[in-house]
Amino acid sequence: MTGRKEPNRQLTAVIEEVGCTYEALAKVIRGVAAESGETLHTSRSAVLSWMRGGTPTGRTAAYLAEALTRMARRKVTTAEIGLGFPAFREVMAPDPLATAADLGRLVMLHRRDFLALAFAVGIVGLPLSYDRQAVAATLRGAKAGRRAGAEEVSTVRQLTEMFRTADERLGGGYGLSTVSSYLVDAVVPMLQATFPSEEIRRSAYGAAAELATLVGWKCHDLGREGAAQRFYLLAYQLACESDPAGHGAWMMRALTHQALDLNQTTHCVELAEAALTRAQGKVDRKTEALLLVTAARAYGASGRSKNAAGALLAAEDAMLASDDGVPSYAGASGPVAATVASHTGKTLTGMEDHRAAERHYRAALQDRVPSTYQRVRGLTLANLAKSVAAQHRHEEAVILWNECLDLMDGVASDRNKKELKTVRSAMAVYSARGIPGAPELAQRVTELASG
Repeated sequence: MTGRKEPNRQLTAVIEEVGCTYEALAKVIRGVAAESGETLHTSRSAVLSWMRGGTPTGRTAAYLAEALTRMARRKVTTAEIGLGFPAFREVMAPDPLATAADLGRLVMLHRRDFLALAFAVGIVGLPLSYDRQAVAATLRGAKAGRRAGAEEVSTVRQLTEMFRTADERLGGGYGLSTVSSYLVDAVVPMLQATFPSEEIRRSAYGAAAELATLVGWKCHDLGREGAAQRFYLLAYQLACESDPAGHGAWMMRALTHQALDLNQTTHCVELAEAALTRAQGKVDRKTEALLLVTAARAYGASGRSKNAAGALLAAEDAMLASDDGVPSYAGASGPVAATVASHTGKTLTGMEDHRAAERHYRAALQDRVPSTYQRVRGLTLANLAKSVAAQHRHEEAVILWNECLDLMDGVASDRNKKELKTVRSAMAVYSARGIPGAPELAQRVTELASG
C-alpha cells in the first residue's frame, strides 16, 4: 500500500503566478518538447496530476520548467517547482541561469543545508576542464522574448557597486538576502533577453558575473565556504560568456584565493598558472600583476619559494609598467598597489619572512582609507600586528591590534570574528607576561565579541 501523495504547492504557486489555464500550459509544454524533437501528448489532466503530487516522466519536468519560464518571463527551474534537486547538488551545471536562480533562492530562503556546505577541495580545479562552448550553446538558446539594452546593464553595475560599498563597511552579513534577490529577480531575467549587439550581451554577462562574485564574497566573509565556492563557480561560468580570457581568468583567481585562505593548496598552482596563461597579452598590465601575485601566493603555499619570489618580482614590474586603468571586475578588489602589497605580505608571511611582510602590509594600508575600506583595512592591520608580534615587538603589536578593533565594531564578518579569537589568545599570553596594554585589549575583545 502506497502512502498518499502530497500536493505540489511549489508548482501550484508558479502556475498561479503565471495565471494561465491548465490547457494553455499543456499546449506550451507540447511546443517546447517539439522544439527538442520529442512528441508529447500532455493534457490539462496531466498538469492537474502533477499539481496533486504526481511526477512527470522522462524530460517532461524540464519542458514544464521551460514552459513556465516563457510564460512567467523569468527563469523557472525544476527545483523551484519541486521537481528537481536544488542546484547545489550539481556543480557547474550546463545551464548557469538555472543555477543562478536556484542558488539565489537557497540564500533568500536561508536554506541551512546549502549555507552549511563544506568547502570541496575536489572541485577547485573544475575550471581547468570546463567546456565553455557547450554551455554557451545552452545560454544562447535561453530567450524570454523581451529586449535589454546598455542602460539596464549599467544599472546592474551601479547597484552592484552600491552593494559592494555597503559590504565593505558593514560586512558580508549585511544585505546578503537582498543581493541574492536582485540576482534572481532582475539579473537572471535580463540575461534571458535579446540584446541589440554582441558587445552589450557580453557586458551583461560580465555584470552578472560581478554580482555573483559579490554574493560569493559575502558568503566567504561569513564563513559559508561551500556556498561561496558554488557562487564563484557560477560567476566563472558567466564570466566565460563575457570575456573568457580576462574575466574568466579573474574568476580562476578568486577560486584560488579562497582555497589559499583555507590552507587548501590542491590545484591552486595549476589554477593560478592557467589563469596567467589565459590572460597574458589579453589584459592590462595591472590586472596581470594581480594574477601574478596570486600565483606567487600559490607557489609560496606549496613550498616553491623560488617560484614565489620570481612571481612577486614579476607582479611588481607589471604593476609599475603602466598607468592604465583596470576592468571593473579587477577594480572591485580596490587599489591595485594596495592589493598587490597585501598579497605580497601574505606570501612572505607564509614563507616566514615577517620583516619583509611587515613592510608590504604597511604599504597596503596607504591606499586603504578607513572610510571606504573599513573591513579590509582592519584585516590588514591584523596581519600587520601578527607580523610585528612575530618579530617580538609586542607592545607595538598591542597598539596595532587596538587600531584593528576600532574598525571591526559593527562589521558582520566571520573573518573578523576569527581575528578576535587570535587576539584573545595572544592577549592571554601577553597578560601573563605583563605586556603593557594587554589586559585592556583583552577586555575590548570580550566586549566586541559579545556585542
